[in-house]
Amino acid sequence: MDPSGAAATTEQPAPRRPLVLTGPPAAGKSATARAIAAGRPRAALVDVDDVRQMVVSGGEPPWRGEEGRRQQVLGVQNACRLARGFLGAAIDVVIADVLTPATAPLYRRELDGCVVVHLVVDLDEAARRAATRPVWLTEAEFRRLHDDDRLHPPPADHRVDVSRLSLAQQAQAVEKIWAASSAG
Repeated sequence: MDPSGAAATTEQPAPRRPLVLTGPPAAGKSATARAIAAGRPRAALVDVDDVRQMVVSGGEPPWRGEEGRRQQVLGVQNACRLARGFLGAAIDVVIADVLTPATAPLYRRELDGCVVVHLVVDLDEAARRAATRPVWLTEAEFRRLHDDDRLHPPPADHRVDVSRLSLAQQAQAVEKIWAASSAG
């Protein structure tokens, strides 16, 4: 309470523009997103893989037919709903997802002013990184997603080659881009 007896309110600064990290498997989207969010005073991480896995019966990966594509769009829509809720509560939002030329416009439409950063990693480095953690993709799926990302990159505001960067360096590079994009 302040001296007048009224409840004290803590004014939260306006959140930054939403940050969307994309890239192929093992580029470091989730780890980078988590590191960046953890470094902010108030931030949420929306990992769209987690959102899509909420479909526990009948879930399909995005590359598996019409149902997979439908669930991919639903995952983006739900991730954006979560993001808007956090933003409305003055909480910064970092989203990790594999965007395609088809799904990137959904983020632009659903999250006005979002900053899209494409993490680029060479296949050998991605395979090295993937060997250090559980991977839920077959080798063929992993390679196909990398080929798709290289041949049909999503429209992004910024691209960062992370092939030779540590996680800390990746997070620092993306944080710098996000801060500059949200200034003013």
